[in-house]
Amino acid sequence: MQMFLIIIGVTAAAAVLVSAVVFALFFKLWVLAKASGVQITIPEMIFMRLRRVPPERIVQVMITMSKAGVAADIGDVESQLLAGGNIGAVAEALVRASKAGIDIDFRRLAAIDLAGRSVDEAVAAHVRPKILDCPDSSSGLPYIAGVCRDGIGLHVNARVTVRTRLDRLVGGAGEQTVVARVGEGIVSAIGSAASHRDLLQSPEIITQHILGRGLDSGTCFEIVSMDISDISVDENIGARLQSVQAATDKQVAQARAEMRRAAAVAEHTEMEARTTEMKSREKEAEATLPEAVADSFRKANLGCPKALPPTFNERMRWRMS
Repeated sequence: MQMFLIIIGVTAAAAVLVSAVVFALFFKLWVLAKASGVQITIPEMIFMRLRRVPPERIVQVMITMSKAGVAADIGDVESQLLAGGNIGAVAEALVRASKAGIDIDFRRLAAIDLAGRSVDEAVAAHVRPKILDCPDSSSGLPYIAGVCRDGIGLHVNARVTVRTRLDRLVGGAGEQTVVARVGEGIVSAIGSAASHRDLLQSPEIITQHILGRGLDSGTCFEIVSMDISDISVDENIGARLQSVQAATDKQVAQARAEMRRAAAVAEHTEMEARTTEMKSREKEAEATLPEAVADSFRKANLGCPKALPPTFNERMRWRMS
């Protein structure tokens, strides 16, 4: 019994000692959190340590957001850290968004961070709109080319001002899609113009055509404005195409004429062959004429009409005579 009491006493003393050590380790952090307005308990910090989550980082992030007047749940912060996210960057981005008047919560920014995007750049691009060159310099194209309905080609360079849409940043298309759509819209606007003079006089026709089509749908950007930085006249593509078409038609006509000429030559050759055949037949007929003359000499009727048998009257006259 005495041994049992000793064991109980030692166990109680060890528990008290461990509790004192744990309390000493987390008491300073708890006091700091309490003084900063962060609602967290020592058992919660102990459980964080057991889940291999450093409570110091969680408390520091919570203090940063609390001092900035931003509300966030400790469980969301801990989940973001366990998922491998950068809770410090998310907290700073949330504070910047709050100061800029952007309505967004910690979970949305955490999703953006876990999607592999930079939350700092996302918030900065929303606060300060970004300018995109169209065409993009990485594409290697110096300009966007289009042809008006009058056949004149135009070269256009544009700049598009976009603002990041934080609510569509996860799953939305990026900058290349916006630049490609704007390039397509420029070509469509040029092709819809009746004359290139209209676009040279009023380049805003292109911008109005693009802004009215909603090209930013499905992307993580919002097109704020668009400016035509340069527009120049190219060659008369319509005339060149007509010239090429005329040359092609000429070659086709020449080929058909050559076919008719070859057919005429073949027909002429055939007529010459038939003429030669007729002449040979004439010579053959002329060759039979001497034979017929000789046969007539033999029969003694050359130049004399062939005797006809006497009629009935002639026979009666002969008898009466």
